[in-house]
Amino acid sequence: MSETTQTKETVGSFTMKVLNGSATAIIVSLLPSAILSTFLTPFAGSNAIVANLLHIVTVFQYFFAVMCGFSTAKQFNLGYTEAACVGGAAFLGSGCMTAVTTTVKGVTTTSFQLAGMGDVINTMLTAAVAVLFIKWVGNRFGSLGIVFFPILAGTGVGFLGSLIKPYVSLVTTAIGDVINTFTKLAPYSMCILIAMSFAIIIVTPLSTVAISVAIGLAGMGSAAAGFGLASTAAFLFWATLKVDKPGVQVAIFLGVIKMMMPNFLRYPVIGIPIALTAAISTLSVPILGMQGTPASGGFGLIGAVSPLAAYNAGFHNVLVLVIVWVVVPFAVGYLMKKIFVDWTKIYKPEYFISPAR
Repeated sequence: MSETTQTKETVGSFTMKVLNGSATAIIVSLLPSAILSTFLTPFAGSNAIVANLLHIVTVFQYFFAVMCGFSTAKQFNLGYTEAACVGGAAFLGSGCMTAVTTTVKGVTTTSFQLAGMGDVINTMLTAAVAVLFIKWVGNRFGSLGIVFFPILAGTGVGFLGSLIKPYVSLVTTAIGDVINTFTKLAPYSMCILIAMSFAIIIVTPLSTVAISVAIGLAGMGSAAAGFGLASTAAFLFWATLKVDKPGVQVAIFLGVIKMMMPNFLRYPVIGIPIALTAAISTLSVPILGMQGTPASGGFGLIGAVSPLAAYNAGFHNVLVLVIVWVVVPFAVGYLMKKIFVDWTKIYKPEYFISPAR
């Protein structure tokens, strides 16, 4: 009598599969906008076709939640019916869709509109719960799974996700409140702490854009946040250069930094060179008086949003903008990579292998 051994799912392996699925969805949903928006925006005002294409790539990223649920389900080798249910549940739990009720002449109608990507943390939690439910049920439904899974795993878990979203979002609010206290410090201390905070946040499920907008981060604080993101991209660009395919560096440079979430959560120590790169690079902000807006603080180099915000705020020396926003972070990031990875060998190169490559 032969025995078969099955690999048991641990909390760690389950979490990493959820993170890997989310990282894949982030790349797929954000990359078209990151690449095309920069080139299309200048022509959108004079060309209807280009304007429509710009709308398409913008809307495409709003389907992150569906992609997250589906790709997470496939990490667990679920069938297409089950994967579709997980995608639907994640979409409902993300909060990326809002209902708008209007009453005209006594007739009430309800329409739905997309409101961004939604809460990334709650999207991942909802997808994880849907997967757990499907795994727990197994084959109990038999051929009736096509009926019960959409109802229970799809809309049921999705409804549960929508209920807990306001509470999960409190995590973002709490972190935003902490960062808001940094704005009361002296310029140099403020910029360093904000840059380091945003540099770490961008490699977590938290939304840098949501935090920046929620606390109304403006002026030098917003520019420092942008430098935090630019610095993280710069360091990870060099760290992944020899261990990942070229597409990974392109994605990171264009701003799809969250693809490295699984790496950071598995090896939190890589946050040290990331934070140091941000702390040094952001010194340009108080020295030159760089400014930004709440809307630009969470973007960094994505679409050149943060550098353009500094330009629009009155810093019109384009050459200096390129130097401080690109050359400086990439130079510091390269130095940090040499120190921590190549010279001292504190970090192993495999720490930076992207799970979505």
